[in-house]
Amino acid sequence: MSFKKMQSYINKYILLTCSLFALLGAAACNSGKKAPDVSHIPMTVSIARFDSALFTLDTNNLQPGLAKLHADYPLFLPVYITDIMNLGAYSDSSREVMQQLHLFLTTPDFRNLETAVSEKYGNLASLQQQLTQGFRYIKYYIPAFRPPRVVTFISGIANYGAITVDSILGIGLDMYMGADFPPYAQIPDYPDYMIQRFAPEYITTNCMQVLQQELYPAARNSGGLLEQMMDAGKQQYFLDKVLPETPDTIRFGYTKDQLQWCRENEQMIWQFLVQNNLLYSADWQQINHFMGDAPSTQGMPEGAPGKIGFFIGYQIVNKYMELHPAVTLQQLMESKNLVEIFKAAKYRPK
Repeated sequence: MSFKKMQSYINKYILLTCSLFALLGAAACNSGKKAPDVSHIPMTVSIARFDSALFTLDTNNLQPGLAKLHADYPLFLPVYITDIMNLGAYSDSSREVMQQLHLFLTTPDFRNLETAVSEKYGNLASLQQQLTQGFRYIKYYIPAFRPPRVVTFISGIANYGAITVDSILGIGLDMYMGADFPPYAQIPDYPDYMIQRFAPEYITTNCMQVLQQELYPAARNSGGLLEQMMDAGKQQYFLDKVLPETPDTIRFGYTKDQLQWCRENEQMIWQFLVQNNLLYSADWQQINHFMGDAPSTQGMPEGAPGKIGFFIGYQIVNKYMELHPAVTLQQLMESKNLVEIFKAAKYRPK
């Protein structure tokens, strides 16, 4: 074999080898953190269709049907009538409740809404599977966790996407009909950036979020901006662990471009907060600029999404957990000293 041929083979070999290592490196970068195996954890999840049961009541003779519904949903029905639908103090013999409920169940717009929900969510097998896996992860990290009973309902598009009631997880399916669902655009209280999150892929994340809030309620005195960011960061870290296959965009409620902007400008965001002495601010208006749901963050350059404090809080908590691998998720969530976690994180974005 000539020298030139041999050199050609060597060059091809080097090229193939480098390509192989590049592919392996890319695969490793894209694989992310390895989630624990939770397949051995027994978990049975069933979804009760309260929404269907409610809309099949005989509107000409509501009281017997309502009594039966109360027997089937003794905890949820009173909350649904009184708090979710605001129909009055619950009593299956209350004339006011009967009148209000009759009006709700016979209004064409609400009946059409129920029909649309039934058509879109006639089969909940995928949601059931996602919740089952999420509950397994919570049980893995929080052994004392008891899975709730899951109930679906319709609130007349009243922004009740997911709620907890004692041992019940309620899911308002009419808040997940997809951004192109025409009724959403007719409600002025729902701007476009919110409507984009009224989609099926957000159900499980919202469910895990309200469960986290029930397991670890925020302190009544929420403190300054730093503490609120840390609390939000703990919540985001919890979601990251119990929903390891869920995209970060869903978890934060950002578009891909918004999340990319946050990652590219993390140092600038942090410097802005530090240089303007905002970390320990207790001014609710200033805090709301960085923690409130909005299309953008006031005072930040174009491209900055709302709730930017959630992103920074997560980065701080994630850094803390990287430096303290012996700390469990349960220990993190139970910790009340948020400032100490911040100091131990040694967060200095570059």
